[in-house]
Amino acid sequence: MELKFKYWKDNNFWVGYLELFPDYWTQGKDEDELQENLRELYVELTSGELPNPIKQGILKIA
Repeated sequence: MELKFKYWKDNNFWVGYLELFPDYWTQGKDEDELQENLRELYVELTSGELPNPIKQGILKIA
């Protein structure tokens, strides 16, 4: 499975979020750590541990 994410460098850290869950950000000291933290965030958000996480979707209009 592949998920899109957005990320950028902010001072000494890499910050990012999963496009599916744009309200939940994480960070890492380098890009590898950021990606690992994003994987962990995805597991947490989809495991049911957090009640009703906010998601992002696409609406098709005729």
